[in-house]
Amino acid sequence: MDYPKYFDPKKSQNLYGLEKSFFFLSSLFSTKKLPKVLMLSGVRGSGKSTLINHFLFSVFDEKNYNKKEFNLINTSSFHNQFQNDIFQNIIYLKGLDHKSVKVDDIRYLKSQILQSSINNKERFIILDDIELFNTQSLNALLKIIEEPSKKNYFILINNQTKPLVDTIRSRSLELKVIFSEQQRLEVINKLMISHSIEAILQPEESKLSPGMFIKFNYIFKEYDISLRNDLLINLSLLLSLYKKTKNTLFIDIAFYLTDFYFKDLKNENRFKSDNIYEIKTFVLKNLNKYLTFNLSQNSLLNAISNKLKHG
Repeated sequence: MDYPKYFDPKKSQNLYGLEKSFFFLSSLFSTKKLPKVLMLSGVRGSGKSTLINHFLFSVFDEKNYNKKEFNLINTSSFHNQFQNDIFQNIIYLKGLDHKSVKVDDIRYLKSQILQSSINNKERFIILDDIELFNTQSLNALLKIIEEPSKKNYFILINNQTKPLVDTIRSRSLELKVIFSEQQRLEVINKLMISHSIEAILQPEESKLSPGMFIKFNYIFKEYDISLRNDLLINLSLLLSLYKKTKNTLFIDIAFYLTDFYFKDLKNENRFKSDNIYEIKTFVLKNLNKYLTFNLSQNSLLNAISNKLKHG
């Protein structure tokens, strides 16, 4: 399925809400104080990847980056190479890819960065979803980042979906990306206007980060999902979509809808609080098992249905 371009941070021409962070990174780089290992931490969808992409664009294609408006020109030769992951001075590894990052990937990365780039300029290694890298890969990575070469910079993106091992955190200078509620709503509004998006979800009610809001909003509209639909109907649809596409976004929405459903039950006082907590934990735990162990969808839905009926 072809998703809208705003699903891909590399296609984001505008930077919203992170202008100060951009200037901070640019200042560190221009004064040769950018740390060799930098980690950006924040919830998924808070703009960390977009921030890094705009920073890299300003480094390698400065004449086509507008630092006053925080936008880029998408017709340059650099932009084309950047989009297609063929620019020699930028290397990406993503922990959320369908194939998990393996030790061999880190070894290959090491062989790449030991070679000088043809243009002899700085090289940036972007490790996205660093918290999802397996233990063996992280151990192999440690050996590389402990002794980075002069022109190699590592940028780790931590989406905080699970705890990150302390050994990696201790080797990095951490920059936290956090929006206030006002900033969150302002960025969502700018994104909605910029991409002419119709609001299916309510920004205030959703409590989602800007990036996740516009993705969830699209999926809700595309597949006629509603917060008011029966939970099992929503889960059945989302699990089928995940099985077909292997896109974990559908699982993220399943967790989100589950959380919303039980919050509604609590507000309506339909169950005792301890019962709600116990049933919600059961549902979330079994969704995790479905994702981890590839369980039967029908068995999962039947188990959840029985739990909702009988507590």
